[in-house]
Amino acid sequence: MADIEIRGITKTYGPTRVLHGVDLSIANGEFLVILGPSGCGKSTLLRMIAGLETIDGGEIAIGGTIVNRLEPRERGCAMVFQNYALYPHMTVAENIGYALKVAGRPKAERLARIGEIAKIVGLEDYLDRKPSQLSGGQRQRVAMGRAMIREPKVFLFDEPLSNLDAKLRVQMRLEIRRLHQRLGATSIFVTHDQIEAMTLADRIVVMHGGRVEQVGAPRTLYATPATRFVASFLGSPAMNLMPAEILRPGLARIAGGVDIAFDPALFAAVPGQQVELGIRPEDVELVRPGTEGAHALAVQFVEEMGASRLVHGRLGEAEFAVVQPNGRGTEGGETLAIALPPSAIHLFDIGNGRRLGLEPQRLDAVRAA
Repeated sequence: MADIEIRGITKTYGPTRVLHGVDLSIANGEFLVILGPSGCGKSTLLRMIAGLETIDGGEIAIGGTIVNRLEPRERGCAMVFQNYALYPHMTVAENIGYALKVAGRPKAERLARIGEIAKIVGLEDYLDRKPSQLSGGQRQRVAMGRAMIREPKVFLFDEPLSNLDAKLRVQMRLEIRRLHQRLGATSIFVTHDQIEAMTLADRIVVMHGGRVEQVGAPRTLYATPATRFVASFLGSPAMNLMPAEILRPGLARIAGGVDIAFDPALFAAVPGQQVELGIRPEDVELVRPGTEGAHALAVQFVEEMGASRLVHGRLGEAEFAVVQPNGRGTEGGETLAIALPPSAIHLFDIGNGRRLGLEPQRLDAVRAA
């Protein structure tokens, strides 16, 4: 295992700056997920750690050694790619054991290690098959087995589940998490899928436009997004976000004259300030009509989600979504009475998108108290 220090990393392709001074610390044995949309720089950062991309500025240290000028094979990293990158003419056993063969290990040792790894990844019965005879999930297991046999200090995963169907992605997430718990190796996993990030990570790094937006435990990022981007990108369904004006401490008004209360102890907002107000659809409460403080939601259409329903409508002049428990038969054209708990409201600066309230660490302490 190894800790990783990333200090001021920059990367430029021609006139385009891809990474803008990224700083990260990754602990021994940690499972870190780098999350962000296409083009945010997350795969470039991973490839720079692996040594597959040059470093324009800054330093990367693995286990206390600066690796900027080291070849990929000298860094102690093993990478699992999105497209598996298997040798089509080799069997599963040959693919898994290729690194040991290149290293000149004795055949008996290679076969023993291949057997051990195949058992861990569930491929004991497929060792004589070629990649073309395997399913997508089995090919991904071969790729993971090939990485594991090198006993690397660091596992690097570059969107390894993107080519799999939804059911198989769930299964492979569980297998990757179990594998990490068993091996305890430092792991960095890149994805654009926030469900993968939430379920796999010890910590999540959210990237946007070549910069780190926020780093923290999945629950912290979900409950206390540091920026509007994190609030909108993390969570399914997405957070309701609406332009608003602060009327007084604890009260804001959105378009259409709807006044929404928030906790003034958590947000440093002043009267007249223009903000973006947010609340997650699952935090909205369905109440009886006439309930004090209730708002009217004009329902436009409903999405069936299986265990729940996602009701889309308008709150004042803003588009708004509410998660409704299964069994409630709301239809388009109806009006629902909803309540917005002040403690569930988020406020963001309308200009820079930063959260107006306490920093996530301080907010966690306030909530705990």
